[in-house]
Amino acid sequence: MGAYIVRRLLLMIPTLVGIMILNFALIQFVPGGPIEQLIARLEGHGDVFAQIAGTGGDAGINEQVEGGESILKNGGLPPEFLAKLRAEYGFDKPFFTRFADMMWKYVQFDFGESYFRSVRVVDLILEKMPVSITLGLWATLLATIISIPLGIAKAVRDGSRFDTVTSTIIIVAYAIPTFLFAVMLMIFFAGGSYWRIFPLTGLTSDNWEELSMLGKVADYFWHITLPVIASTIGGFATLTLLTKNSFLDEIRKQYVVTARAKGLTERRVLYGHVFRNAMLIVIAGFPSMLIGVLFGGSVIIETIFSLDGLGRLGFEAAISRDYPIMFGTLFFFTLMGLIIGLISDLTYAWVDPRIDFEARRV
Repeated sequence: MGAYIVRRLLLMIPTLVGIMILNFALIQFVPGGPIEQLIARLEGHGDVFAQIAGTGGDAGINEQVEGGESILKNGGLPPEFLAKLRAEYGFDKPFFTRFADMMWKYVQFDFGESYFRSVRVVDLILEKMPVSITLGLWATLLATIISIPLGIAKAVRDGSRFDTVTSTIIIVAYAIPTFLFAVMLMIFFAGGSYWRIFPLTGLTSDNWEELSMLGKVADYFWHITLPVIASTIGGFATLTLLTKNSFLDEIRKQYVVTARAKGLTERRVLYGHVFRNAMLIVIAGFPSMLIGVLFGGSVIIETIFSLDGLGRLGFEAAISRDYPIMFGTLFFFTLMGLIIGLISDLTYAWVDPRIDFEARRV
C-alpha cells in the first residue's frame, strides 16, 4: 500500500501542472484582462488613480498616478504608465516564464496578492474556506443520511409502489437546477412570497456576538438550513439511485441465495453480507459528490444566499479578472480534489481487504 500511495502522490504532480497550464493558457485568450479592467476603471474615474497610488507597489506608477486627473483630461493614459503597469503585474514577461514563476510560488504556497483587494490570496482562502467546507460537509452528511437508507429500502422493495413513487420524486428533484431550487426555497421559506421561517441571506445574525453559546449554535443552524438543503438536492438523487442499484446487484448474487438457504434472517443477510459489498461503489462515489458540492454548487449557493465562501470569492475574481485569486483558488481546489480521490481509494481498500492496489501500475 505504501508504494501505491507514493505513486499516486507522484502522479498528482503532472496532473496538477497539466490542469493549471491548461487553464492558464485559456485565460490568456479571454478578453478584458486585469490590465484592461484597471484601464477602464482609470479612464472612467480619475480619482481611482489615488487609490491605486495607495496600494501599488511600484514607485514609478505612483508618481504617474499623482497626476492622474490631468492625464485623463488630456485624453488618455500615457504609454510609459501602461508599460510600468504591465511590468508591475508581470505581463511584460513571456507566457512560460510567468507560468513557471507562478507555479514555483504555488509550490511554496505563496499565492501572491489580489490585484484589486490588496490582500494576500492565502489569507482570503483561509478566511473563506470554513464557509465552503462547512456547507459541503453538512450537505454531504445530509445526503448520506437520507440517501443510503432510502436506496436500501428501494432495493428491497424493487418494483413496488413505494419504489415507483420515490423514483418519480427523485427524478423530478434531480431535474430541477440547483439555482432554481434555491430560489424556490427563498420564495417559500425566506419571506419571498409566503413564510418567513428562515433568514434570506448570510451565515449569522447581526447580534451574533451578543448571543450565548447555545444561541450561536441555534443561529448558525437557522441560517445554514436553506443553503444546505439547496446544495443537497443533486447529490441526494444521485447517491440514492447509486445505493439502490448497488444493493440490487449484490442481492441477486449467489452468496445471498446461499445465506438465505442457511436460514439467516433477511435483516442479517442484508446488513451482515450485502451491505459491506454494496457500499464499495457508494464509497467510491463520495469524492465526486463532495467535490461537486464544494466547488460546483457552492458557487451558485454562496452567491444566491450571500455566503462569503470560496465559491463566491472565485466567481467575483473571475468577473473582475483578479488572476491571483482565480489561479490560487483553482490550485487549491484541484489539489484538494486529488487528495480526496486518494483518500477514497484508501477507504475503498479498508472496506474490502480483497482489493490490492499494489498490483496496479498507477
